[in-house]
Amino acid sequence: MMSAKPAVAIIRSKAAERQPKVGIILGSGLGPFADQVENQTVISYNDLPGFPDAGVEGHAGHLVLGSVGGTQVAVLQGRAHYYEKGQADVMRTPVETLKELGCETLLLTNAAGSLVPEAQPGSVMLLTDHINFTGVSPLFGHSERDRFVDMTNAYDLDLSNIMRQAAKKNNIKLNEGVYAWCCGPQFETPAEINALKILGVNAVGMSTVPEVIVARHSQIPLCALSIITNLAAGISTSALSHDQTIRVAKLGEDAIREILMTYLNSFSDEQ
Repeated sequence: MMSAKPAVAIIRSKAAERQPKVGIILGSGLGPFADQVENQTVISYNDLPGFPDAGVEGHAGHLVLGSVGGTQVAVLQGRAHYYEKGQADVMRTPVETLKELGCETLLLTNAAGSLVPEAQPGSVMLLTDHINFTGVSPLFGHSERDRFVDMTNAYDLDLSNIMRQAAKKNNIKLNEGVYAWCCGPQFETPAEINALKILGVNAVGMSTVPEVIVARHSQIPLCALSIITNLAAGISTSALSHDQTIRVAKLGEDAIREILMTYLNSFSDEQ
């Protein structure tokens, strides 16, 4: 796993004046939120050592630096996934780069399937905890004692409360629940979904949890949102596909944008 230092050096050579306070990772179909960033500096992942190819539709593969509502941000416009090359730590360098750039908090977004009837496609869910259903970790191979990371309250309580307030201010229903990370790229079977329901899972997807683990290891407080793009297997009456994920994610764009703008404005008020 490559150190973040080479990427940080390149970013600072291109945007020395940028001092991001909040790091943001945009998931499938959510890349357009980067258009809200003002005075942009855009750097391709291809120019940053240790950054992955964003090889999935809906993931542009750009680092966007600038400000939203007066808050300096560093936006990762797209992520890579474990299922692409079987690398659980594929997002470790990008997350550690955000930390080295000075980001004090991290905001993760994704597209997910819902296991509960109240969270319908197009709605938004605040993640309160997760279950790692893959059995792998981005910290495999790390030999230092700090690899034994405490995952209690991994989804920061204070940041989650700010997100709740942002949704309430915009009169947007914010579902809440536990997210399960399944490796993909195939969607889950109905039997797997039934098992997850018994375990207390509310939403399921193929990302995010590795970034949460790395952020905890790097001591970056975080919160996370899912756009619900489908009902999970055995619940949905239509066939599941990535095209559906991208299409339905657009239904939640306005809600996500309003919540995130209000959320980020709250950090501007602290400056």
